[in-house]
Amino acid sequence: MNTYDLEIHLKDEDLTRSLRADVAAGLTATPKRLPPKWFYDARGSDLFEEITRLPEYYPTRTERAILAEHADQIAELTGAKTLVELGSGSSEKTRLLLDALTAHGTLGTFIPLDVSASALRDAVAQLATDYPGLTVRGIVADFTRHLAAIPRGGSRLVAFLGGTVGNLVPAERAPFLSDLRATLEEDEFLLLGTGLVTEPAIVVPAYDDAAGVTADFNRNVLRVINRELDARFDVDAFDHVALWDADQECIEMRLRARADMRVPIPGLDLTVGFSAGEELRTETSAKFRRETLERELVAAGFALERWWTDPAGLFAVSLARAVRRQ
Repeated sequence: MNTYDLEIHLKDEDLTRSLRADVAAGLTATPKRLPPKWFYDARGSDLFEEITRLPEYYPTRTERAILAEHADQIAELTGAKTLVELGSGSSEKTRLLLDALTAHGTLGTFIPLDVSASALRDAVAQLATDYPGLTVRGIVADFTRHLAAIPRGGSRLVAFLGGTVGNLVPAERAPFLSDLRATLEEDEFLLLGTGLVTEPAIVVPAYDDAAGVTADFNRNVLRVINRELDARFDVDAFDHVALWDADQECIEMRLRARADMRVPIPGLDLTVGFSAGEELRTETSAKFRRETLERELVAAGFALERWWTDPAGLFAVSLARAVRRQ
């Protein structure tokens, strides 16, 4: 019997309100910035899927290989009855965990959480078909705002994969991890995927590929603002820039204006000026070292139980257990 449902905590009007607030705040800030979540309309999601298949983009295939090697061990260590995935998308890599936990005989429920109702609806229906006997409960929500929507109980394992935690700057990451710990019961688990600090010659091309797919993906945020807020960005008037910040150990994606311009955004009753060469930051992707990530996890109330990497040390999957706070 296939059992699934979809729980809505984020409606279209919520997304529109959030987009308006982010664009108004970000494009009037100094320097200008936008959150990376606005890349991901249907076109942006397709572009990102294309990025994950590029030869330069190592994170997705590297994380998948780590999960494939250790999924059975993760199932054995956690004995999870409920798997929760934050920012699930298509849940492709998560199938490795679903297979292992199902084979282990403990898993009864899968709870994918994502902002896209349409993508989640399709994924939930397919997963319920592919895993008969598994209860699949999709939650349309923003993981930075709706962690309390995750149902309690069921010996939970929360998976947060893809290095997405690196998109949160330190001032955002600490409260997020703390809020996530508050959502979990003692001895429940967090499975976290993180990119690791490596040579700029490796990491920068992953965000600036030769075919220009990432550049198109980066500019897509302007297309989203044009469509949703009736803005008049000339998308091709911005160059894609990817820079490694050695001090902060992160890579930033930016859009650099090629000329002076003024951009009307009628949906906000706002006109935004850009100087030639001015940059708009669209994504920060922190890369981690084991000791710094472990310190952040401990501060939030987790104990690092396992740390798995690829042979080249490009990516890590870590298993952390929620512990009693001191």
